Amino acid sequence: MADRDSKVPTTRPGQLDPTVERTAGQAEVDAFVERLRTAPAQVAAGSGRGRLIFAMDATASREPTWDRACQLQAEMFESTADLGGLDVQLVFYRGFRECKASPWVCDARALLQRMTSVRCMGGHTQLKRVLAHARKQTEQKKVNALVFVGDCFEEEIDDVCQAAGELGLRGVPAFMFHEGPDPVAAKVFKEVARLTGGAYCPFDSRSAKQLKDLLGAVAVYAAGGLKALGDYGRRRGGAALRLTSQVGRR
Repeated sequence: MADRDSKVPTTRPGQLDPTVERTAGQAEVDAFVERLRTAPAQVAAGSGRGRLIFAMDATASREPTWDRACQLQAEMFESTADLGGLDVQLVFYRGFRECKASPWVCDARALLQRMTSVRCMGGHTQLKRVLAHARKQTEQKKVNALVFVGDCFEEEIDDVCQAAGELGLRGVPAFMFHEGPDPVAAKVFKEVARLTGGAYCPFDSRSAKQLKDLLGAVAVYAAGGLKALGDYGRRRGGAALRLTSQVGRR
């Protein structure tokens, strides 16, 4: 990956209180789905496999929720099976300047194996490197979406926004899933989503089902576009139907 020389962080959020829990409100979910609806359609149904980069913050602050997150994130790709599947690349950062990308994989079990082999390590965030990597990947072969899951931010905001803008110019929407209440991360993740034409949504330990539905919706969108997303909602029913029924409304 490019950009191995990280900036000295200028913003460090305080230690998160593990007793603090927040559930994404319906208004925030509605806003997420609206951003998903207005993002450019990436793959026409029947045109082939979509490609999605799944990036994760594997620094120490995420360790308490890591195993559950890995399971949810693998399950989301089961939703794309009827579309001919989705090629996924796992990207994670942790420790001292460690930022790695897996080969592209085509099934949930392979993805889960790779996820569960990763352990969290202390270190600073490296979102800029993730965005730069996604840009390089789509320059080689079209990437339909980037999903990022993280809880904090410790980099130069302007540098990250520059990288997000460059990714947005190449038509790759970033869907930013924010775990926890950190306001600095929320601000930056929302801006990355805006600059790339993607979406932002917060979640916590009580919104696991909601996160799974939203992740599944993004995976289906990357594999089959807006029509496939609507079909997914009708097929799943429940929360998935309530979320995706808004897609396509003007």
